[in-house]
Amino acid sequence: MTMTMSQGVSAMTLREGAEAARCDGCPSDLFGNNGIFRQVTNIIIYIVGVIAVIMLVIGGIKYVISGGDSKKVTDAKNTILYAIIGLVIAFLSYAIVRFVITALPSGDNEETASSLVLRA
Repeated sequence: MTMTMSQGVSAMTLREGAEAARCDGCPSDLFGNNGIFRQVTNIIIYIVGVIAVIMLVIGGIKYVISGGDSKKVTDAKNTILYAIIGLVIAFLSYAIVRFVITALPSGDNEETASSLVLRA
């Protein structure tokens, strides 16, 4: 008995296909402590933190070498201010994303997912 290509593909479920495509050691959940979203937000907050520190240092250097020129002092203060504002916005967005991720159920906790559906 031979199986055609369409029969072989349709026999595989969507979950089996996703499991086959996942690499070894890759997180299986989108949410949760080791989920993909948590890893992505951790990387982004690290990059934003490094950029903010670099901009703070650049603003400080610009302020020190401004020599009393009011335009250069204003530019240096703006660089420092915008770096701090960007850092605050990044931390607030990280806190919001973390709150949403912890509020959503992970793939391992099916009871929580069903109870959320029943409440809605």
